[in-house]
This record gives sequence, C-alpha cells and structure tokens, in this order.
Amino acid sequence: MKVRTNKKFRQHLSTADDARSLRTREAMRGALLSLLETRSLDEIGIREIAATAGIGHATFYRHHPSKEALLHDLAAEEVQRLIALALPLMDTRGSQAACKALFTYADDNRALWSTLLTGGAAGDVREELLRIAMELVADRLPADGRAIGELGVRLLVGGTIEMLTWWLKHPAPPSIDVIARALSRGVVMPVINKVTTIGNAAVTPARSRARRRSPPSGR
Repeated sequence: MKVRTNKKFRQHLSTADDARSLRTREAMRGALLSLLETRSLDEIGIREIAATAGIGHATFYRHHPSKEALLHDLAAEEVQRLIALALPLMDTRGSQAACKALFTYADDNRALWSTLLTGGAAGDVREELLRIAMELVADRLPADGRAIGELGVRLLVGGTIEMLTWWLKHPAPPSIDVIARALSRGVVMPVINKVTTIGNAAVTPARSRARRRSPPSGR
C-alpha cells in the first residue's frame, strides 16, 4: 500500500533540510577561516575542519569534495564583490571614489579579508582575484594592444592587493581616505597612463604597416 505524504509536510521538510544545510556550510566556512588564521591550507586536514565545525567527517564530503573546494566556496562570493569594486579603477576619472569604496568594503569585512589576504590561503586567493578580474575585463580590452591591456590589469590587481594587504596587516593603518588617495595616485593613475602610452606607441606602427601592405584602391 502506498503512503501519501502531505505536500505541505514535504515542503516543510525540504525547507528544514535547506536551513540545516545552510547552517552546516556556514559552520564549515567559519571553521576553515578560523584555522587559516594560523596555518596554510596544506597544513589543515579535512577531519580537523569537520571537528572545528562540529560536524562528522562524512558530512563534510556531502557538501564539498575537498578542502580546496571549501576554500573556493568561502572566497568566491567575496572575491566577486571585491572585483566588482575594483573594476572602476580602470577609469582614472573615478579612480579615487572606487578606491575608497574598495577599502571601505574591506574594512567592513576586515576579519574575513585579513585572513584571506594575509593567512595561509593568501596565494590561492590572489590567483583567484586575478583570474576573475581577467575574465571580467576580457571583452572590454581592445583588439589592438590586447596584450598591453592584460598587463595593465595584472599591474592594477597586483598593486591593489599589495596595498590592501599592507593596510590590513599594519598595526596603525592610515585612514580610508588617505589610503584610497595613495592607491589612486600611486598605483592606478600611473599604471593606466603608462599602459595607455605604451599601447598607443605599439598600435600606431602596427597600423602604419597594415596600411603599407594594403593594395591601393582602384580608381
């Protein structure tokens, strides 16, 4: 005999399962974040993460296949948000406002970003930041001088991460206004201006050669 389960009851169970799953994932993220404060990812075991999160070893694998996958889950959303704030840096007209927004966001989430950028996962997080930044700007780079544009993105992301990391680690950091102005004037504007100059210098001869190779139009 089939036993019919009440639809509302099934929905309630599904909602309860979702809430429990969310709590478990948050506990796992918090555990990894706590452990990364003192050790690198390579030194942390999955059983230790599970124990710190208060879950079973098997429960960990129901959510993530590896500790690297958990780190990606932890960092992915925050990295996307930080990159979204960093993209306007490529426009010198609004670079200082964008720099201020970026540091304000990092300050509001200081514990998280201090761990992500200065803890044991710093190298992985930096690579992820650069990877996502390159993906997001790929369609914005001009066909002429694409390589120079990619170099500019790398310089901007690298310089921004270095300054942000220094600011988060410093025992007496300067104010957000001061550090934002330093990033804008010391990194963003010089990089963009120099890359633009180099790009124009590289593109102009290429266009001249292309014109010389083109056959004359018939009259």
